[in-house]
Amino acid sequence: MDLIQQPEIIQQAVQYATQGWELATGWLLSPAAWSQFAILIVAYLLAVLLTQKLRPFVTRLLTPQAEQQNIFARARRFVLIFTPLLLPLLAYGLTGLGESVTRSIFGSGEVIAFGKRVFLFLATRILVDQIIKDAFLKLLGKFVLVPMAALHAVGLLETATTRLDMVVVPLGNLSFSLLFLVRFAVVGGIIFWLGRWSNDQSSSFIAKQDEMRPATRELASKTAEIVIFGAAFLVLMNIMGISLTSLAVLGGAIGVGLGFGLQKIASNFISGVILLLEGQATVGDYVELDGGEAGTIVKMTARAAILETYDGRWIVVPNEDFITTRVVNYSDSGSANRYEAPFSVSYDTDINLVPDIVEKAVSKHPEILPAPFPPDCELRSFGDSGVNFAVEFWVNGIDDGRHKFTSDVLFIVWNALKENGIEIPYPQSVVELKGEIRTRAT
Repeated sequence: MDLIQQPEIIQQAVQYATQGWELATGWLLSPAAWSQFAILIVAYLLAVLLTQKLRPFVTRLLTPQAEQQNIFARARRFVLIFTPLLLPLLAYGLTGLGESVTRSIFGSGEVIAFGKRVFLFLATRILVDQIIKDAFLKLLGKFVLVPMAALHAVGLLETATTRLDMVVVPLGNLSFSLLFLVRFAVVGGIIFWLGRWSNDQSSSFIAKQDEMRPATRELASKTAEIVIFGAAFLVLMNIMGISLTSLAVLGGAIGVGLGFGLQKIASNFISGVILLLEGQATVGDYVELDGGEAGTIVKMTARAAILETYDGRWIVVPNEDFITTRVVNYSDSGSANRYEAPFSVSYDTDINLVPDIVEKAVSKHPEILPAPFPPDCELRSFGDSGVNFAVEFWVNGIDDGRHKFTSDVLFIVWNALKENGIEIPYPQSVVELKGEIRTRAT
């Protein structure tokens, strides 16, 4: 079958194979090619030898002591993770020197240039496989960086980019080349990954500022997040050459279409900002909402607050509920909470002695606060079976979960009354029978 009748892709493949064969035979018959092969092998062996000598020295130089945590120690540990690149980079540099020598002598250096690109490809593989730990960057390197390095090694990167640039993807009245979309995805992914990393660092730094109120820290963290990702978006648009004016029309149309659907989200976002500004509820507070939801705030997002109950459940409460409904905050501004433990004593007891005995015993509990008021034992009522008392006490925290203040106080009251011979009554009933009791004769 004639070659002209073959599909275009087969014709191109045959053409590339023919060119490759001619190039290979030309290299095999050329003294310059053999000399380049020799220089390539020498450069690699020399890189191996230098790596064996330098790597232990570099490792000792870059390894700080375990207790060092300053910025210079962290920088040395960061550079240390790149030591696996020492061999391919040394081989790349030595091959580059050999290429300059062969080009000056023979006027050509295609073979050694190919070897240099191969060493660069090996460095890329090591970077992706052994050094990069972040899941997103590893995925980006595996499916973008390594294929690009492979195409560059065989000299087809420019051809591939040209082909991608020729493929146009229509999007309504706009159209983009496939190459532009690939670049947009890669650059956008890297920029927003840097934004996420910067946000994590800023949040960690703000969280360490103990002199700031918790609500202020949370507000500063959210403000930094908005600024960082807003700046990342603007940088991405500038790098890709996209005019923000052209997005205004599209943004307006989307805003009109989604405005009603996003009302709740906008309301929750504004409510979250108000909460952070006023500081009435923040992370670490134990709150109870009007709807019955209660728990410790473990996280506040732009849309909702996450409450963790003492039985391990998470409740997602929209921020709007904190503004429009009644909220009881048991730990606002670190304030103490008052509880009481009821008990009873027998009617045979000298009740004048009970308050002093109970108050002294309860005040010895390490979690009971002397302020704003010390433990206070009060007479409440005269019950059917005994005299009813209650001891009031103040503590920091909630009487639930890991804290069992009321239970501890009741144990203390029980032991104190027993030690002083005071009886704790149990329900008793007196049955009065009137009239003659008749019995059946047997």
